[in-house]
Order: sequence, then C-alpha cells, then structure tokens
Amino acid sequence: MKLAIITGADGGMGYEETRAVAQAGYHVIMACYCPKRALPKCEKLRAETGNPDIEVMGIDLANLALVRSFALEVRRRFSHLDLLMNNAGTMETGYHYTVDGLERTIQVNYVGPFLLTHLLLPLMDRGSRIVNMASLVVPWGRLRFPQFFERGTSLRCWMRCFPYFNSKLAVALFTIRLAERLSERGITVNAADPGIVSTEIIRMQMFFDPLTDLIFRPFIRTPRQGADTAIHLLLDEDKAAQTGTFNRSNHVVPWKIKRAERARMQELWDLTEEIVRPFME
Repeated sequence: MKLAIITGADGGMGYEETRAVAQAGYHVIMACYCPKRALPKCEKLRAETGNPDIEVMGIDLANLALVRSFALEVRRRFSHLDLLMNNAGTMETGYHYTVDGLERTIQVNYVGPFLLTHLLLPLMDRGSRIVNMASLVVPWGRLRFPQFFERGTSLRCWMRCFPYFNSKLAVALFTIRLAERLSERGITVNAADPGIVSTEIIRMQMFFDPLTDLIFRPFIRTPRQGADTAIHLLLDEDKAAQTGTFNRSNHVVPWKIKRAERARMQELWDLTEEIVRPFME
C-alpha cells in the first residue's frame, strides 16, 4: 500500500491534490483542521476517484502538541510514508498568538510543518517525496529574530502580508536545508509556487478588496491550476530524483532569496529546532 498525507486537504488546492493522488492509487490521509467539514468532501472524492482508501484525520498546525499527536497516530497505524504534501496555510486577518506563544501565520505555515515533517521522517525512506507549498512572495520575506517567531515581522507597523511573506521565505529555506540533509537517504524535498490562486487566503474582508480583485482577477488561477505544480512534484516519474528545487508552472526556477536572508538559514533551523524540541521524541 502506498501512503500519502496532504495537509489542508479540504481546501481548494488540497482537494485537487488529494484527487490526483487518490486517482494514482494511494491511500490518502486528508489532514484537516476541521474534520467535520472535511468528511463530505472525503466522501465526494471517494465517489469521484473510485478510491475507497481516502480518510480524514484532524490536525491543528497551530498547536504543536496536537501536531505530535497526529504524527504519532500515523506512525502507530502505518509503517511507511511515500508522499507528504505540506499544503495547509493561512494569512491571518489579525495579530493572533497560538497556544505555543508564536504568531499564528508563522506557526501554521512554517513551524507546524517543520515539526510534522520531522516526526514523520521515520516512516520515509528512499523514494519518498516531500513537497512544501512556497509562494512567489519568497523574495519579499525578511527574517529577524526573535521577532519572526513572536510577531511574524520586525516592522513596527503590523500588516498581515508581512508575516505571510516571512513565513514563505522560511518554508523556502527549510526546503533547501532539509533537501541537503536527506539527500543521502534518497528522500526528495521540493517547493511549489502555485501563483495567485482563488482560495480563502486571498479573501481578506477589507474595504479595498473589490479593487484588489479587479486588478488581480486576470492573473488568478483556479485551485486545480494552482495545485498542478505540486501534483507533478508528487507523482511524476521524471521528478523522482529532483530535490532542493523551487518550481513554478511545472518548471524549476531559480531561488530568488537575498544573500543576507540565505545566510540566516542555519540560525532559522537552530531556533526552530529549539522551539519544537519538547515535542520531538
């Protein structure tokens, strides 16, 4: 049995990723924040794909103890993991802390997936694939510690976009470093840029949204279009040996990370490890 885990699988892109992986014959775990909302979508996917091996498990990336509980349950039930799609994400519309004392966008987009990935690594071996959802905003991110974890940004004027930019930069650096660490084990790690996609993240409920919609609507992709690059990274044979790359529209593109930010990669890793250490075995 081939096993895949997709976080945020009940959302727009996650739903499409789940559909593609299920059609490829995988047992799919839809790792969702709200299992009750995800169950009807799970049933629909079973009917559409003809694959009965799709299930929903609850996970809250904003709670590291619950991330650990999810991973340990997966490890109790399964002996091998083929695909991990770190798809779930958020751009908070306000300044929110998690129960772990971190800014919520940073934890859901980066710290939670960092912990989840590490806890699931014992199930992975040669041929397993990890795909992280990055973004075209990676070049706009800035890492300043400890503000990155505490507020999402070092700027005095807090705006929701800055923690999002910074979290996606962290995802990019995490992808590069993890790929380096896992290369000898034959586990690949890549990042996908979905472009501007019509999902809940871009619905900000602000006075300027109609104008924003008018400007960006010609460039906005459907969830299926946004998920396409990630799906190819998960399933295509010609991607099996590809690792440490940033991908857009099914092509590898250069990492556009400023030298000063790339120099903070090891510090970011070390500080994140320190945060998640109480939840590691």
